[in-house]
Amino acid sequence: MKNQRNYKREYEVSHSSPKAKKQRAKNNKARRKLIRLGRASKGDGKDVAHKDNNTSNNSSSNLSLQSKSKNRSFKRNSSAKRARSFPQSKTKVRLGSNL
Repeated sequence: MKNQRNYKREYEVSHSSPKAKKQRAKNNKARRKLIRLGRASKGDGKDVAHKDNNTSNNSSSNLSLQSKSKNRSFKRNSSAKRARSFPQSKTKVRLGSNL
């Protein structure tokens, strides 16, 4: 049997801090902005993606919609980069060829 999540404790521990509340307000504001611009709709199942990974930058040129799996699929640390949206070069290198 799986352990049940304790949502009340989870909120008390991490989501109720002033910093977390401000971050959530910024994310909600970005979503409302895209809805107002007609680029998002309620219940579309998409996440608002910040192109420069700066969630404080809510300029419309920095906001886009992505599927939840795409937007949440990379680590958010200083060395991580978002997956490129264009294909990589498919040049194959042969190892052990005649030199």
